[in-house]
Amino acid sequence: MSLIEYLFIASLIIIWVVILVNIVLGIGGYLYSKEMDNTWIDTQLEYYPMVSIMVPAHNEGIVIEKTVRSLLSFDYPVDRYEVIVINDNSSDDSAKTLKRIQDEGHPVCLKVINTDAVTGGKGKSNALNIGYKESVGEFIAIYDADNTPEKKALLYLVTTLVRDDKLGAVIGKFRTRNKEHNLLTKFVNIETLFFQWMAQAGRWKLLKLCTIPGTNFILRRRIIDEIGGWDTKALAEDTEISFRMYRMGYRIMFMPKAVTWEQEPQTIKVWLKQRTRWAKGNIYVIFKDLKYVFDPKSGPVKFDIIYFTAIYIFGLTASVVSDVLFIFGLTHLITINVVGYSLILWFLAYVVYILSISMALMLEKGELYAENILIAMLMYFTYSKLWAVVTLMGLYHYIKDSILKTEVKWYKTERF
Repeated sequence: MSLIEYLFIASLIIIWVVILVNIVLGIGGYLYSKEMDNTWIDTQLEYYPMVSIMVPAHNEGIVIEKTVRSLLSFDYPVDRYEVIVINDNSSDDSAKTLKRIQDEGHPVCLKVINTDAVTGGKGKSNALNIGYKESVGEFIAIYDADNTPEKKALLYLVTTLVRDDKLGAVIGKFRTRNKEHNLLTKFVNIETLFFQWMAQAGRWKLLKLCTIPGTNFILRRRIIDEIGGWDTKALAEDTEISFRMYRMGYRIMFMPKAVTWEQEPQTIKVWLKQRTRWAKGNIYVIFKDLKYVFDPKSGPVKFDIIYFTAIYIFGLTASVVSDVLFIFGLTHLITINVVGYSLILWFLAYVVYILSISMALMLEKGELYAENILIAMLMYFTYSKLWAVVTLMGLYHYIKDSILKTEVKWYKTERF
């Protein structure tokens, strides 16, 4: 066989390995979903711990009022939680909006920290460290500035965490508030459901692993004290802190009954910018923690390091390579004698991809319908391939910033 044929076969093998891992995780997600459907969560506690909710915000004037009002309306004792908004070096009208809400007077304590280019403006991790110094809660909850959580979200997070000392954090589920806006937001809606029910629920059920998603989660204060705060060099501060918590021996649990709704990018330009930041951040975490794959004391975090590496580097690369070579072979631009034999494997991979997404949609009430299946079929050839572009861009920016030692700053996601 030629080198091109070996490359084609190797890419198919990598794709199938990733697919098979996701199938197993998907089964785990299905089992966990059924378990949650049949589980009644007792939200009555003898003692409700004090919770500090932190909201890092940079130029979020369009969405911040709706977010703050939803946080002030939680179904949780009003004297047992506080809301801290870190209005970090904003140049819009966020400060005025937050001051107006403060002046109304609320039974829940609302703190607003306004920073400037000297004290802040250095990214989400730095903003969280600033807010943490002003917090008093035994537990720390974090929400992004575009979130509108459901009233019982905090209660589900707290009651789950307080009843299990092995848990370091509990994460909730996030849904796409603007999913019907256009084709892109419909893609994102399916992507988020697939990730949460396959990767989060599946890993928790089978491996007792989860990754903090950046919003709608709660963790113990003592953990932040132990690790010395958030890593200010990390753009994906959620993944980075997850890995550190696992190495400390804590678990992170997925609680799908705790739901928040968030706004997703509505244009390709905004989506590319946001996802490139995610990719760059996760690549930073992969390289930072790659050494722990060979450390016998690192525990279950090994799986996540390998999993993220497989998804971001090998899986996406193999997907693009196999599709390009397959098309070139069919059009006789190159000669690949194994194309005919591999057609079945390629087609089966596509079918399993659709089936796995369908399973995730089935687990979310009202999402499994014909239009979403058609969108999922289209995603394989469009949206999924964009992730390869995003990963390459993220890798480029990671290498460039590492060489130039660029300071971390806010990567603002445009709101609508």
